[in-house]
Amino acid sequence: MLVQKLSWITLLLFLYQHGAEAKKMVKKMVVCEGESAHPKCDSGFIKVIKANYGRTDCKTCASGKPANQLSNKLCRTEASLSIMSARCDGRKSCTVPAVNSVFSDPCVGTYKYLDVSYNCIPAKTSVTCENHRSVIKCCKGVIHVHHANYGRRDLATCPHTLATTPDCYSPQTSSLRSRCDGKKSCQLNASNSVFSDPCVGVYKYLEVTYSCY
Repeated sequence: MLVQKLSWITLLLFLYQHGAEAKKMVKKMVVCEGESAHPKCDSGFIKVIKANYGRTDCKTCASGKPANQLSNKLCRTEASLSIMSARCDGRKSCTVPAVNSVFSDPCVGTYKYLDVSYNCIPAKTSVTCENHRSVIKCCKGVIHVHHANYGRRDLATCPHTLATTPDCYSPQTSSLRSRCDGKKSCQLNASNSVFSDPCVGVYKYLEVTYSCY
């Protein structure tokens, strides 16, 4: 019991220190409606911190636009962070179009932009193809899951004739944290019976980004 408590204390201290360091390395980008955001990490993996598709000032992405399309400064899409996280967290790079079909339209008639802040975190990755099992483990420290998705975010990973779309998102971060955080090792089962089926007929995989603290 004492060893387990010490492991959790060590984890919390590391997360606090890591958070302070991460604030110093935040990357930001703004793309106008109709363009695409391309977050990338030369080292580490993407972790989206903040995101908004909408408009919070009159100057950003204002060139050539009439005043009536720029006047709404209270335009926000509440799901922006979850959408960006589902598409980008745990990846080296990603592409997200700043369009209504991805984020919906929070303010009809307003010309919007996508404002994103993210970090590049040092971590390990694990990929388990559908109907297979694997184990993630830490030789030193204990597991902390940063991101997990059961679905498909590209066509190259776990190649299959049923790998027909790169847009199958089913974030499982909370689920994997409850299963794995604080442990030395954790078994992963990439199965519809465990995570349900986010895209019927598509061959999926479970991807997990984690660190050992």
